[in-house]
Amino acid sequence: MSAPLPARDDRVVGQPLPHESAALHVTGRALYTEDLGYRMPGLLHAHPVQAPHAHAVVTRLDPSPALAVPGVVRVLTAADVPGTNDAGAKGDEPLFPDEVMFHGQSVCWVLAETPEAARLGALAVEVAYEVLAAVVTLEEAIEAGSFQGGAPRLERGDVENGLAHAAHVFSGVTTSAGQEHFYLETHCSIANVDESGQVFLQSSTQHPSETQDIVAHVLGRATHAVTVQCLRMGGGFGGKEMQPHGFAAVAALGAVLTGRPVRVRLTRGQDMTMTGKRHGFHTRWRVAFDDEGHLLALEATLTSDGGWSLDLSEPVMARALCHVDNAYWIPNVRVDGRIARTNKTSQTAFRGFGGPQGMLVIEDILGRCAPLLGIDPLSLRQRNFYREGQSTPYGQVVRHAERIVTCWEHVLSTADVARRLEDVAQYNATQEHSRRAIAVTPVKFGIAFNFTAFNQAGALVHVYKDGSVLVNHGGTEMGQGLHTKMLQIAATALDVPLDLVRLAPTRTDKVPNTSATAASSGADLNGGAVLDACVQIRERLRAVQAAHEAPLPWADLVAAAYAERVQLWAAGFYRTEGLHWDSAAMQGSPFKYFSYGVAAAEVEVDGFTGSHRVLRVDVVHDVGDSLSPLIDLGQVEGAFVQGAGWLTLEDLRWDESHGPSRGRLATNTASTYKLPSFSEMPEEFTVTLLERAHEDGAVHGSKAVGEPPLMLAFSVREALRQAAAAFGPPGVSVGLAAPATPEAVFWAVEHARGGNVPPGLHPVVEG
Repeated sequence: MSAPLPARDDRVVGQPLPHESAALHVTGRALYTEDLGYRMPGLLHAHPVQAPHAHAVVTRLDPSPALAVPGVVRVLTAADVPGTNDAGAKGDEPLFPDEVMFHGQSVCWVLAETPEAARLGALAVEVAYEVLAAVVTLEEAIEAGSFQGGAPRLERGDVENGLAHAAHVFSGVTTSAGQEHFYLETHCSIANVDESGQVFLQSSTQHPSETQDIVAHVLGRATHAVTVQCLRMGGGFGGKEMQPHGFAAVAALGAVLTGRPVRVRLTRGQDMTMTGKRHGFHTRWRVAFDDEGHLLALEATLTSDGGWSLDLSEPVMARALCHVDNAYWIPNVRVDGRIARTNKTSQTAFRGFGGPQGMLVIEDILGRCAPLLGIDPLSLRQRNFYREGQSTPYGQVVRHAERIVTCWEHVLSTADVARRLEDVAQYNATQEHSRRAIAVTPVKFGIAFNFTAFNQAGALVHVYKDGSVLVNHGGTEMGQGLHTKMLQIAATALDVPLDLVRLAPTRTDKVPNTSATAASSGADLNGGAVLDACVQIRERLRAVQAAHEAPLPWADLVAAAYAERVQLWAAGFYRTEGLHWDSAAMQGSPFKYFSYGVAAAEVEVDGFTGSHRVLRVDVVHDVGDSLSPLIDLGQVEGAFVQGAGWLTLEDLRWDESHGPSRGRLATNTASTYKLPSFSEMPEEFTVTLLERAHEDGAVHGSKAVGEPPLMLAFSVREALRQAAAAFGPPGVSVGLAAPATPEAVFWAVEHARGGNVPPGLHPVVEG
């Protein structure tokens, strides 16, 4: 990996290339997992029997009526499982449960010749339940002491002393809601069994190796007996890291028992009611400042809504604790984490993986406390930035801390923030029923898996006799452009045109024991492995070239190497160096580096309705030396909009009544769950990649881009807070729910005006 790169001015890495499958996507020719089933004769379709209760015991299950439905072939139940009846990595997720833990959980699956026959068969299955008490809200779980998993603590300095001797101490509660992944392609798996009993799975999964492991232990077979392939996904966002395994296991079990291919493909309603979301968080905090507004101490308890099982809730909480500081130096810190158990879907990974929920705490604190301190929010944030040489509460030195300031000053300058703030003040002074505001917020996000062992990757690169190149790697493509970057890395390393290189679908029998494509580490890990394999091949070819007087064209060089019996393929491997992490002590250096960014957002709020417009957004984001600038720009833009959706629009609602539908997800369709669309895009949106940002030790000096830009959307929420406060007198502190829906913004405006606000709709800062 450390070998010198080709001396070319036109190397493929760094070129702004379109996504490798862009033409297939826009023409509809791109194949997804569901499409592959129609090429399989005898395909059976699976349909779940979903429980109508949030918490209940199954007292009777009779599948025989379903077998009388024309087209139904079999009903899968717990009695059919030859291995372990569990689809979770923690052993706490029965595939066929006898105790229902959330509304919509599947208790059995019907296999039939057509999707409609399977649906009718599922309706015919007779199930009786004994309904039990259900914990639905996070607040109910806290009150009942309903928790699961570990309770980590992150601590530095003397918090009590910092709070006791500070000039200003404030306390409050910050909450954030969950978020539905709403990938375009719902969960889908297709299983087939060959003549030797080998199971082949096509799965829309971000973690093929873990899907392979789970399916193998459900079937009671060795891992080598199961192969998982992921051709591409129509979006993942973390929702396909842990959640696909059970659906793949159902398809595999059905294929083994019937000898026919089986497809599990969820409808949108099934996907929303059966799969996990982003964790909602409840945080109670106390914070201390000196007279100049410098942060002195933070004490907080973060409680996440884990749903019915652990899933990835523990590492999500760990990352939340590690990001509660965001870009700010806090000398004294004590933050506790705990995971609530509720009767809802098992909440899971979502872009940012706890980082957004942790960072929201400090951004909410600064936004709410700035007026109480009499300090402009922009100035309060800037004076608390990390400086070079300072370390995080968990002990990792913040390298390149100056980039926070560089991004910040670049945004202030290029977005002409000072002049526009004057324009905003003039606008607010002349408008009676609307207000505007500009907020600027930073991002510091750590890159690597908190679990050190996951920071490894493999690749397999073939050079064929005609000079063409085939690349296999362990990462999955979900639209984020990972394959495009791997093609660019391989073409550059081998010094060949891009059209000579092809990517093979991700398969567990080509690259084994892979980590999930997650934690924004896909390009870092797999790119390092691809580069390693290509460097091995290049060094062998260099020796062949040395035996010839004149330089050989690529195809001739490859032919000569083959004739001389030189190996033309290589297995590459990469492991991220320099990581160490003590999860019990919450201390170490869990991240390879930090990605930085700054966003300035201008909004306009309607005082009658609380509705708002995002007038302008300016972003400067650090991606190191970009591997593929066009891909990276798209990732920054998409992440920002997804973050703005989480913070302003997307409102998950579960039935909290004590009637028969208690615990049902009410927002379970595209018509009831509001997603950001073109109408919510900033009217002006400028994204700039930070220049001169080379990252030593990363592939081609690049940095991750998938997750960090999502948190740039804090600027929109903070601007909404400031615009709502502008309806009131100077110095008013305005709390704001997350998501800041028009209703929430309206009540923030009412609070600023001094009106009566219903309890719980306006969080109060005490101090």
